[in-house]
Amino acid sequence: MTNNHNLPKLQVCDISKSFRHRREELVVLKDINLDLEANEFVCIVGPSGCGKSTLLNIIAGLIPPSKGHVKVDGEVVLGPGRDRGMVFQNYTLFPWLTIADNIGFGLSLQRLPKGESQERIAYYLDVIGLSRFANAYPKQLSGGMKQRVAIARALANEPEVLLMDEPFGALDAQTKEELQEFFLGLWQKTHITVLMITHDVEEAVFLSEGIYVMGAHPGCIRDKIMIDLPAVRTLDTKLTLEFVELKRQVIQALRI
Repeated sequence: MTNNHNLPKLQVCDISKSFRHRREELVVLKDINLDLEANEFVCIVGPSGCGKSTLLNIIAGLIPPSKGHVKVDGEVVLGPGRDRGMVFQNYTLFPWLTIADNIGFGLSLQRLPKGESQERIAYYLDVIGLSRFANAYPKQLSGGMKQRVAIARALANEPEVLLMDEPFGALDAQTKEELQEFFLGLWQKTHITVLMITHDVEEAVFLSEGIYVMGAHPGCIRDKIMIDLPAVRTLDTKLTLEFVELKRQVIQALRI
């Protein structure tokens, strides 16, 4: 897909979503608008039940909106597509496939030449530091390693936008911080456009360049807070006054 440089990479335009529940219409999302520029890393935070995952599934093309549309590079999203990669909280690896075959699963659907597929699989195994586990199976990996594989599988398809649904939410605190640092470094190398939803304000401030704050009942965008921190961040960044102040701003926006 050719990017129109005059347009945002991702546009969410007036998205609303309703469901029928006991003969009543339940409005989950109302008039959602957001843009992501190419190479931008943006997080969405909001209370439980505000529709964050529903919004991400609409952007992924997994469910249709009731109103509005999503565009990637100016083209309307009509369903799932290779231009959007998805990383879920629960890894969603295939237990009967090796790590290498999990990473290459999407490539097999594209019918790429075998040599090109193997080269790409080897590259991403190296990127995530799991080359020696190429022939292992998911049950042999830790949670953090499984999530690295899930990220590599999504990136191997070379999507225009990477969508992440609470990707580190199931991990213990230490592994979560390790994966945050790992993924931030990976994004700084690839500069893929990333939209991630999380309930963890500290995580959102640490990883992103901007944060959309959602409200609930129905889900809506309350605010966007720009994260003016150095591009190179370490865990010590979380101890700085600038980081603490940005975290306070996001928490305050959530309480309004």
